[in-house]
Amino acid sequence: MSDDNQIYIPPSFFAVYSDARQRLREPIDVVRERYEICEDLANHLVNHAQIQHHTEVPVESEILRRIHAGLSTPESGVTPGEAEWIVQRLAELLGWQGPEPAPADD
Repeated sequence: MSDDNQIYIPPSFFAVYSDARQRLREPIDVVRERYEICEDLANHLVNHAQIQHHTEVPVESEILRRIHAGLSTPESGVTPGEAEWIVQRLAELLGWQGPEPAPADD
């Protein structure tokens, strides 16, 4: 079977869907679809974040924190891992320092 899809999925997104042994927990078609959704959402949020930065919230990390909080709600339609990836990707697109990793639950 040939995979003719030309979409490049970065290793950081594969990590969202990989287990400890680096095996995908979902079929590649599902991962590819979710990647496209998450990449589109990150790109869509660029303008929103820039407007907030220039009008309401001058601190980049606070903007990213607020966006992450919104993406972390069940209504957002993304998983917690996807929410973290989207915010990290958004920071990359904006040239901002990425958010600090969430503390591990003990």
